[in-house]
Amino acid sequence: MNVYKNTITLAELTNAARFEGIVLVRSAEIRVSQAGKKYMDMNVSDCTGTMNAKMWDASVPPPPIGSVVRIRATGNEYNGRMQLRLEKVDLLKNDDPIDWNSLVPSAPEDPHAMLAEIKAAADAIPDTDYALLTTALLERSGEKVLTFPAAKQMHHAERSGLLHHTVSMLRATKALLPVYPQLNASLLLAGVIVHDLGKIEEMDADDMGVVSDYSLDGKLIGHIIRGVINIEEVGKSLSINPDKVRLLQHMVLSHHGIPDYGSPKQPMLAEAEFLHLIDTLDARLYEMQDAISHTLPGAFSEKIWGLDNRQIYRIPLDNT
Repeated sequence: MNVYKNTITLAELTNAARFEGIVLVRSAEIRVSQAGKKYMDMNVSDCTGTMNAKMWDASVPPPPIGSVVRIRATGNEYNGRMQLRLEKVDLLKNDDPIDWNSLVPSAPEDPHAMLAEIKAAADAIPDTDYALLTTALLERSGEKVLTFPAAKQMHHAERSGLLHHTVSMLRATKALLPVYPQLNASLLLAGVIVHDLGKIEEMDADDMGVVSDYSLDGKLIGHIIRGVINIEEVGKSLSINPDKVRLLQHMVLSHHGIPDYGSPKQPMLAEAEFLHLIDTLDARLYEMQDAISHTLPGAFSEKIWGLDNRQIYRIPLDNT
């Protein structure tokens, strides 16, 4: 039985080039142009990343998120960024043989190795209470953490993206701790490791790391409050010092920085401020790298919503 596999990837697509193959649907909806005409706007992906696609004839319904479709399209350069101009979209059947590895953006490192690195860091936290609490929260996450993305569409929206985001922050924190010896290393390392674990209950994601929607828990509570609740429950079950539990809860509660970004409290600890900044740094650098990976050298990317609608410039390859 032949397995569907594309001859070129989305990253290899050039202006006016033909693309006939299969892609994974990340989002799809019918929109209305300024001229009042309906069109289908989609974001599709393969293992090299995500690309916007438009079908100006909206006579077909948008395919479900997470579905695999066979498309016929042409590469279209728009504002220095490649898009797909769709001509045909066909939904594949459930029993069609698919090479999933060619369709899903994944973290650049093995998820088992990343999880092992994070668990080793949790075990090595100097404060025994924080080591026990962090390890227990990791265990509570179960097998889902191996494939779970860090977001639905923004930074680290990839298979094993949650681990990728966490391990990157962990490495940066370890590198910077010697520069700031006044910080409580145990509290900071624990905060880095557990700050986003609540996302596993916030989103509905399959084993490929594709988020179909936010869960009821995510819509009503959210990953920040869920994380605080989980710390409380696990802390009590392990008889952890309540003051230490409260400090770790504040780390999670404030890691988005300000209420406008979802944090009920602004950082009131030096360690919480560090966590917020390193979290923001890693998320923004990922967004920038993702933007320029789909932008031609010497051009600006599309406006990036997660970066305050900034456009990112890709330095020409011969510019040293």
